Amino acid sequence: MTDWLGMIPSPRSPRPELKARVLTRAVTKRRSARWVTVLAAAAAVAAVAGAVWWARTTILDLQAQRAQLAAELQAKADTLSLIRSRATRVLQIPVSTNGQVGAITIFADTASHRWLVTCHHLAPNQPGESYELWFITDRGLKRAAQMAMARPDPMMIALEMPKDGAKVMGAAMSIEPDSSVTGDPRGPIVFHLML
Repeated sequence: MTDWLGMIPSPRSPRPELKARVLTRAVTKRRSARWVTVLAAAAAVAAVAGAVWWARTTILDLQAQRAQLAAELQAKADTLSLIRSRATRVLQIPVSTNGQVGAITIFADTASHRWLVTCHHLAPNQPGESYELWFITDRGLKRAAQMAMARPDPMMIALEMPKDGAKVMGAAMSIEPDSSVTGDPRGPIVFHLML
């Protein structure tokens, strides 16, 4: 159709070496294009797998942190409810241990029958000793808690009342040998308080 003017040259066959070069280049490009595609696909799969692993690890870490924070918040809310309860009596007891003046504060909740005991500025225990907190009950002394203090940092402990039905009438603290786990206090008394 375009030869109506007679201006199109007649087709010629290319030289054999040119034809061979063109065909070789085309086949080589196809092979390298396949490898590039395969490598790109492998890199994409590896990137997606890495992103999925990172996201899963991050989500699990965040869930663990959230659970820990929720537990800490619940514990703090429980402590605050004990301190702010209308049924809570606050008792502050000045003490002197090893020449160091400190204080013990007892938040005694008569509704929940729990105590929150804080110790401030107590001297650290000597090696092999610990502070022992006692309930003074109508049935005698009952061991409440052992508090080993290696440093003079403040300490806090929450205590339940004795389960044997004994009526708590006071509190005492002594300095006891670590091996002493039974019987009445044998060490020096730090304080003795009747409620």
